[in-house]
Amino acid sequence: MIIVWRVSERCNLSCKFCGFDRELQRPRAEADPGSILRLAPILSEYQRGTGDAVLVSWLGGEPLLWKPLTALTQRFVRDHRLRVSTTTNGTTLGSPGVRAHLLEYYSELTISVDGVGAFHDRSRGWAGGYGALRRDVTALANEKRNGQAGPLLRANVLLMRQTISGFAQLCFELSEWGFEEVTFNQLGGNDRPEFYPAHRLLPEQADRFTEELPGLRAALARRELRLGGGEPYLRRIRASSRDERLPVDDCKPGQQFLFINETGLVAPCSFSAFGYGVSVDEIGSVEALCGLPAWFAEGRQRRRLPACEDCHSTRIFEKFAA
Repeated sequence: MIIVWRVSERCNLSCKFCGFDRELQRPRAEADPGSILRLAPILSEYQRGTGDAVLVSWLGGEPLLWKPLTALTQRFVRDHRLRVSTTTNGTTLGSPGVRAHLLEYYSELTISVDGVGAFHDRSRGWAGGYGALRRDVTALANEKRNGQAGPLLRANVLLMRQTISGFAQLCFELSEWGFEEVTFNQLGGNDRPEFYPAHRLLPEQADRFTEELPGLRAALARRELRLGGGEPYLRRIRASSRDERLPVDDCKPGQQFLFINETGLVAPCSFSAFGYGVSVDEIGSVEALCGLPAWFAEGRQRRRLPACEDCHSTRIFEKFAA
């Protein structure tokens, strides 16, 4: 069971493709720590009773800037024996204390990297950011190696028209930093529709990327770097580049994946929170948790959301498969 919980909409960078860009004038909601703590023992009981290991993944904004997160993570791991991961922009990794906390408590750490060198810095509004990431990720990887414990180190790369040709070079550089896995997302148009048209992937780029990926995957494997992205995921990328819709009849909602947003709505994915969402405070028992798949399935039978007629859920399309 994977639970992705977006805990904060605040961020300290200004990525023009992202709806959480610090320069956008918009409200910034944050999760209720009490609701998070109340769900923890239920997840722990579910894990013990079913044998289904639970991974809770914090999302933002920039989650590592959210002050309650450190204590919440310690409680999840120490008291409830749950695994924890997060996706971060990496701006806090220069702190030895932050790295020590990540090494002790986290099972997976995903760090966003957009391109080689100056492009990453410009796209994130972070002068010197690429160099800082190289230094700090290398330090983290060395500390993990020396301590023989720590999270899986994953880089996630955003594919855009201007950067996809440099993806292979970026992967080889990331292998030198100590990453163990690389995944990727194509640029989407929901967050910043004004940015999307000039930066989206072209069909010929998506086709070439699909053709070249097996060779790149084999070359990276020789460097002990795993490259994700199964065939269904590549099909989703090619379809998006051509504006082709890919509906999903049955995504088995809530059976192995839940998304919880910053207001506490529990949903089958991030695209359906305001259509099928249930308040996390209504999940007061393992029975209620296990009842979510039936609840979501009934909701989809009553009314399929437009998002289901053109599904962009990376989980459904096997982003992490290789």
